[in-house]
Parts: sequence; structure tokens; C-alpha cells
Amino acid sequence: MSNQESSAFDIKAFLKQLTELPGVYRMINAAGEIIYVGKAKNLKKRVSSYFTRADNTPKTRVMVSQIERIEVTVTNTETEALLLENNLIKKLKPRYNVVFRDDKSYPYVYLSKEDYPRLAYHRGARKKPGDYFGPFPGAMAVKNSLSLLQKLFRVRQCEDSVFKNRSRPCLQYQIKRCTAPCVNYISKEEYAQDVELTRLFYQGKNEAVIDVLKARMDHASETLEFEQAAYFRDLIASLRKLTEKQVISGGRRNLDVFSFAIKAGIAGVVVLFIRQGKVLGSKSYFPKFPKHATEAELIDSFIMQFYMAGREVPEEIVLSHDYEGIPLLQATLSDFADKKVKVSNNVRSERADWVRLANSNVEQAVMSKLNLQTGQLDKIKQLQKALDLDEVPNRMECFDISHTMGEGTVASCVVFDQGAPAKSLYRRFNIEDVEAGDDYAAIKQAVSRRYARLLKEDQSLPDLILIDGGKGQLNKALDALGELGLSNVQCIGVSKGSDRKAGQELIHRPEQEHPSIMAADSLALHLIQHIRDEAHRFAITAHRQRRGKARTRSWLEEIPGIGPKKRRELLRHFGGLQGVERATHEELCKVAGINRDLAQKIVDYLSD
Repeated sequence: MSNQESSAFDIKAFLKQLTELPGVYRMINAAGEIIYVGKAKNLKKRVSSYFTRADNTPKTRVMVSQIERIEVTVTNTETEALLLENNLIKKLKPRYNVVFRDDKSYPYVYLSKEDYPRLAYHRGARKKPGDYFGPFPGAMAVKNSLSLLQKLFRVRQCEDSVFKNRSRPCLQYQIKRCTAPCVNYISKEEYAQDVELTRLFYQGKNEAVIDVLKARMDHASETLEFEQAAYFRDLIASLRKLTEKQVISGGRRNLDVFSFAIKAGIAGVVVLFIRQGKVLGSKSYFPKFPKHATEAELIDSFIMQFYMAGREVPEEIVLSHDYEGIPLLQATLSDFADKKVKVSNNVRSERADWVRLANSNVEQAVMSKLNLQTGQLDKIKQLQKALDLDEVPNRMECFDISHTMGEGTVASCVVFDQGAPAKSLYRRFNIEDVEAGDDYAAIKQAVSRRYARLLKEDQSLPDLILIDGGKGQLNKALDALGELGLSNVQCIGVSKGSDRKAGQELIHRPEQEHPSIMAADSLALHLIQHIRDEAHRFAITAHRQRRGKARTRSWLEEIPGIGPKKRRELLRHFGGLQGVERATHEELCKVAGINRDLAQKIVDYLSD
């Protein structure tokens, strides 16, 4: 069911016809933007509370003042409403909702299922047959784990393409990180034993692994294979040392522990990953958090968005805070994961220890974020003072040009917001129709294209524009801005000094005849260097991608009418480009999809 008002919003009339069934409501402002998405067990009761309760938060009062209309969607159950709400938040990212911005899947350790299984890093859908261990909080945790396992059990980690085409052992065998199954230096039975120990290790059964190793050590001693016995002895010692470093519970539980904190407008969430009773690590998140929102709203929105991004839902989830929505969250996650999921708080014993650990981590994470923001603010204020700007340059953009002797010229535009990179706003421009190596013309084209687009789309302009270059590049950028009627936008050039050392950058300003130099320890200069270096890095990366693509481009792509399918047919028919080049007009006509006109175009292109 939907409701839309064409004139001023009449809340009384809207509430009269609103259902009391469960569902999702969407609040929309005068510009047609969805500013808030919410769920309700009783739509009429929940929506009316925004307009009748005297104790609403400042955020709610501000939000309500902007409502032009409300649309609702009725669902069968409150669980369906919660799932729909989180899908809409993820898709629409409303201004007044808590928005979880990291939708990456977590990495796993993958043990393949074949004669000589492979141990590997894995991220994404788990479709291949085999065992998946994790999730791990990050890529580095997986890589450290794989490195440790190479030393302990020496299961191969090479790609199958490498494994199947070896004629002699690789370096991993020489440094005792692999048993060289690729050249049959180990039997399938012995290799399978190492694989089983690896599996037991990742299942948290360290004592079972140690028992097996003890039996092998004793057998080696009895058969007078003392070098082998010493190897197993050292392996047992390594495992004992590793076990002592890990936090182990009384059982082999799989659970995630969530801790939440809000300080000075910054919302922080730490997730502690417990698998097989061991702490695999933690990860910090800083979701988009509306001003004046509460911890209950943070918990309510974050957890469902977190798991609906494709992450594994464990058997138990532990929360650091009291939360009245636990029964609904538990039912919804169980339905979503198609298994029983327990959601707990006020826990005891080792789970309470994990909550304390998560709380300590989230406090540290939020304080670090606050300190970082304070440091960035100091840099911005110093830059304002150093450049004598009328306003604080909260949004800055920097341009740089990259090419190889004029080939594949690319311009980069990086954006810094509040002194920090806003990478989702970065843009690159493939420079066309300028003389090869003409950096001045390239800068003018990039600046012109960038701000013509922003003006057309009525987007915010930067407070300060930086150009990586000297007076010539700066003047061309100013020309482009002037042609667009943006002469009032502040713009400076940044070039390297005479010996091109960091700390001796020359700052070129339109109103100054000669460049100035900032003190090498100036926070303002450090911020300029950061922005300039980021623009340089982004430009070089974009240029290398363009150059690489150009050098692998087939001449067939330059012929009108020859698309990907026809190119494949030509290459398959003649066995490669050289075969196509030698083909006659009649031979070309025999290829599926190539008529006489297209064949003639190919012949004409080659003759030209």
C-alpha cells in the first residue's frame, strides 16, 4: 500500500486511513528525497508517535519538520518488515538512518577437495567443494595464518595451474614450506595425514593435533629416526606456544561479539570474531550516524545491515548493551540464516570477558578517530591561515597529469573532505584532442570538464583547488575556471623546488608574482603534500591502466562493425591475428558473421 500527497502534508488525514498492520514507512521531503526509512509492528501507532510525542529527540524534531509526505509498504510480519527496512536502507542510504557502508565479504581459509588438496586465501561465494575456515577479520589475518600453516604442516598453497605443470620442486620445498606433492616426493597417504592435521587445527582441536604428533614422534624414536623425531618435537613445541597465546573458552563456540560507543558525534562499532572458542580478531566500523541518534538506533540498524551484506551468521551473537529488540532480531536472523541463532546480552564467564575486550577495543577505536579528526582540523585551520583564506577549506580538490612521453595522457582529480580523502568522489579524465605532452592544455581540459559537470548537476564546488604544477599550469586552470564563470573559486599551484626535495615545495598564487615556500614542519604544508601525493598516485595508476589497455588492444577493434563476437569468430577461424592479416577477401567471407562488406573493410584497413 502506498500513500502520496500532492500538496502540503496533512498528518491527521494520513493517520485516519493508515493501517495498524506491520510494515515499512518512508519519509520524503519536498525535494522528493527519502530522508528516513523505518519499520513498525503497528504502522499507525509508530508513525503517529513522531507527531504526538513531546519527548522526541532533536533529530526526530528536525526530521519531522522536513516531511512532505510518507509512503508505507504493508508486510505480513514484523520480521518481513525488518528485512525490507534493511534492504531499503542499504539501497537508498537515507540521511537520517544509520548506514553501514562496508559491504565487503570476509576472507576465509579454503582447503580444496582433491587428491592433493590446496590451502588458499578465499573471499566471496563459497561454491567450490572443500572446507572453509573463518571468517577472519581481514586479509592480513588470513595471510598470517597461511604463513604459519606452511611452517607447521607444509600443505601446498600454489595455484593448480602451477601444481600440474611442475617437473621439479619449487623454492617452497627447498625452504621446508612444502612437501612437493607436485613431483610425488610424498605419498597421497602421508599428504592426507598433513591435510587432516590442518583441518583439525582450523577446527580448534589443537590437543587432538598434538596427540597425533606425539604418536608420530614416539614412532620415529622407536625406529631410530631421530631427525624426524626432533622435527615432531619442535612442531609440538610450536603448537603449545601458539595455544598459550590464544584465548580459549571452555567449549568450541562460534559467535560474534558486538560493542557500540558514541562520542562527540562519532559512532563506533567493534565486532569480535570467536571461532571454535578462539578469538580470531576484531574489526572496527564507523557507520554514517545522524546527529542526536541513540545507541538503540545504532544497534537496531547496524546488526541487520552487517549480516545482510553477505556475511556468515554464527550460532550466537553477543551484544554489549541492553536492547529491547533482541527477540525480533533473533527471530529475523534465524529466518534469514535458515538456522537457529541466539542473541544474548548480560552474559557471564568467558563471554563476559569477550564483551569487556570488545568494549575496550571500541573505546580505543572511537578515541583514535576523534584524535585523527582533531589533527586534520588543525591542519585545515593552519592552511587557511597560511593562504589567508576567508573561509576554512573543508572541501579541497587537486589535479595532476600523468603520461609516458605523451602516450595515454590521464588527468586525476582527488577530493579531500574535512582534511581526509573522499575516495568515492575521485575522478579521472582521459585527455583527448591535445598535443602529446602538452600538460598545460591537459590541465585546462580536465578542470573545464570537471567543473562544467558539477555546474550542470548543481553539485557543491570545492573551497580550494590545488594544481600539481607551476605558474603555467595554474594559469591554464584559472582560464578554464574563468570561462565557466568561477573566477571566485580559490586556486593555487604546487610545484617541487629546485632540487625537488620534499619540504621545499613552491606555492604559486594568482595574486603573487613569485612563489612562496612554507616551513618544512608546517602542518599546512603536510596537508598540501598529502593531497598532492594522492593526486599523483591516482594519476599514475589511471595512466598505467590506460596505457596497458591500449597496448593490448587489437587492431580489429578499430574497424567499425567488428564487435566482440565477430572478433572471436575471426581469431578462432584463422588461429590468431597473423592468420587474419594473411587472409584474402574470399577467405574472410567464409567466417560466420562476416559478409562481403565487412571483409572488404578488413582488407582495406590492412592495405592502408
